[in-house]
Amino acid sequence: MYAVIKTGGKQYRVREGDTLRVEKLTAETGAKVQFDQVLMVGEGDDVKLGTPYVSGTQVSATVIAQGRADKIKVVKFKRRKNYLRQKGHRQDYTEVEINKIGGAGKAAAKPAAESAEKPSAAPKAAPEGEAAAKPKAKAPAKKAAKKTAKKTTKKTTKKTAKKTAKKTAKKKTKAKTTTKKKSSK
Repeated sequence: MYAVIKTGGKQYRVREGDTLRVEKLTAETGAKVQFDQVLMVGEGDDVKLGTPYVSGTQVSATVIAQGRADKIKVVKFKRRKNYLRQKGHRQDYTEVEINKIGGAGKAAAKPAAESAEKPSAAPKAAPEGEAAAKPKAKAPAKKAAKKTAKKTTKKTTKKTAKKTAKKTAKKKTKAKTTTKKKSSK
């Protein structure tokens, strides 16, 4: 049997006896930890999905070690702009061993009872499907709007660059002509 748990903003698929590194937990080495946010439990055809969590199910684990991961180098760099920023980062973690995935039997009984009580669930699903299809139709319109916005910004930046180049060229030619006149006197 396996379970999918959520901890530290991430999801992990675990089995009994697995060891894994999760985001740092405030527990000492050897302490017991309970993961209550179980998203899915099961094996093969007998899988229970939560909405969002499977009620009555917990995954118990033992903390093996606290530690820090290898250093990651973060570099921000822009060429020809004299811009370079370097940082290092080491992420804290807690290594845990999964002891038991429990309470799956209780969670299995509830979804079956709920589905028997609500026979009109199928007609309600159709309008939700239609509503889900409408945003997909709007997505190409958003993409088209982004493309036109990019084109217009490119055109305006090109135009302004040309204007500034012309102005600087005119200033240079004026400066040259004025210096020539002064030197001839």
